[in-house]
Amino acid sequence: VYAILKYLCKIRIIKLTFWYYKYIIKIYFAYYLQNGGIDMLLEFRTKNYKSFKDELIFSLIPAPKQKGLDYSVLEETIGKKIYKGLCSAVIYGPNASGKTNIIGAMDTFKSIVLRGSIRNDDDKSDPNAAATALELIPNNSSENNDPVCFAIKFTTNGMLVEYSFSADLGKFLEIDYQRKVLSETLKINNSLIFSRNGGLEFDSLDTIQELLVNAFEQNAEGAIALAKSNLNDEELFLMNGFKTMFSSKLVALISSWLDNKFMVIYRADSMHLIRKFSDPKKKSIYVEKTLNEAATYFGINSNALGYVVDGENNEAKLFSLFHKTQKGAAIPAELFESYGTIRFVNMFPLVVNAILNGGTLVVDEFDASIHPMALMNIINIFHNDEINIHHAQLIFNTHNPIFLNANLYRRDEIKFVERDEETHFSNHYSLSDFGTAGKSGVRKNEDYMKNYFVDRYGAIKDIDFTPIFEELMSRGKEV
Repeated sequence: VYAILKYLCKIRIIKLTFWYYKYIIKIYFAYYLQNGGIDMLLEFRTKNYKSFKDELIFSLIPAPKQKGLDYSVLEETIGKKIYKGLCSAVIYGPNASGKTNIIGAMDTFKSIVLRGSIRNDDDKSDPNAAATALELIPNNSSENNDPVCFAIKFTTNGMLVEYSFSADLGKFLEIDYQRKVLSETLKINNSLIFSRNGGLEFDSLDTIQELLVNAFEQNAEGAIALAKSNLNDEELFLMNGFKTMFSSKLVALISSWLDNKFMVIYRADSMHLIRKFSDPKKKSIYVEKTLNEAATYFGINSNALGYVVDGENNEAKLFSLFHKTQKGAAIPAELFESYGTIRFVNMFPLVVNAILNGGTLVVDEFDASIHPMALMNIINIFHNDEINIHHAQLIFNTHNPIFLNANLYRRDEIKFVERDEETHFSNHYSLSDFGTAGKSGVRKNEDYMKNYFVDRYGAIKDIDFTPIFEELMSRGKEV
C-alpha cells in the first residue's frame, strides 16, 4: 500500500504530500498490528536433522482436490491473496521411525532463532538435548560436513513470514568444530527483505517501511554498509544486526510468534508446568476454577487441585486438596493423583492458551497416559469453528489408531513417518500423497485404520519377539 501511494504521487495521478500518505499507511499498519489476523503455521522444513538426512517438508497447506471437513481449513487474506492452512495434523509411525525428530526439529529451530546464534546453550533444562547441544543435530551416518537446514512459513499480524537458514555444524558429535551460518533468507508477503549467502544482500524494504527503525531512510546506506561488514559467522543476522539497525518491530513480531504462538512440547511425558503468581502469599493455596472443572471431568482422586507457593521465586507446585479432613489437607499431587491426571493437568492450560489466543500447539506423545475419549474431545474442540474462533492449530504424534478416521481427519491431515531399514533415514509423507485413483489410491470412504494395519500405507513395522523367547527358554536355567 505504501509503495503504491508513493508511486501514484510520483507520477502525479494523486496529489498527496509525503507526510499525508505516510500517515495513512501508519493507520493501516496500526490497525493490523492491533487486530492481528490469523496466526498459523503453513510449512516447516529441515534437512540433515538427525534421521532426516533428506529434506523433510511438513506442510499444513491443504492438498489440492481434498474436500470435506471444511472446519479444518483456516483462511487468511493478505493483500489480494488468500492463504489456507490446516488446523490439525496427526503423525503415525513405528517406534524409532522419526516422529519425535519432526517435533524435535521444530523445537531446535525455535530455540536457535530465539537465542540468535548457533552456539550451544548453557541452559540444559530443555529435554530436547539437540536444542542446546547442536553437535547432536547432524545425521550420524554422514561422512561429510553436510549443512543443517531449517525453514518456516507462517502468518502473523496480517503478514506472511518466510524465514530460513542453513549452517555448517560439522559432523555428528564434533564438539570443537568452528561453526558457520552459510545462508539466511527473510521474506515478508513474498517480497525478499534480505538474503545471506557468503555476503549480505537487500531487496526493496518498502514492504516493511513502517516497521523500520526511526530515521532509517536518512541512514539507509550507512546501515546497509555496516551490516555487510559486521556479519558474525555464528550469529543469525535476523536476531542481531537486522534487529538493531533495520527493524526491531518486525523482529519483535517474529520472536513473539515463535515464543508465544508456536508452542512446541518435546517429550510431553517429562513436562512439568510451573505456575508463577504476582505478589504471592506463602503457604496460600491458589485454586483455578477452569482447571478444576476440567480435572473433575477427567477424573481426580482428591476433592480439588490447587497450587501452593513455595520458595523465594514465586513458583507454585500442584497439590491435591482434601476438604473433608480435619482442617483440610494438601499433599503434593504426584503422591496421590494418577500419572495420567498429572499429565492432563500439565497439558490442559496449554490447550486453553491455544484456544483463547490462537497459535500452534505441537505435542510429542500427546496421548501418553491420557484416555482416547479425552483426547478425542480436545481434538473436536480444535475442529469446532464456533469455539476455535482464534484458529488454533493442534499437531501431535501417536501410536493410537483411533484417530485414523475419515470423519475426524482429512487425508492431508494424516501424516506418516517411516525409516529405511538399510540407510536408517526417515521419510515423511501424507495420506493425501497416495491420490484417489489407481490401485494405491485412497478414497474418503475407506477404512483408514484397517488399511493401516494391513500395511497399505507403510509406516508400520511387523514385530515378533517369539524367536528371542524361544532361544531364552531353550537355555533353561542358564537364563
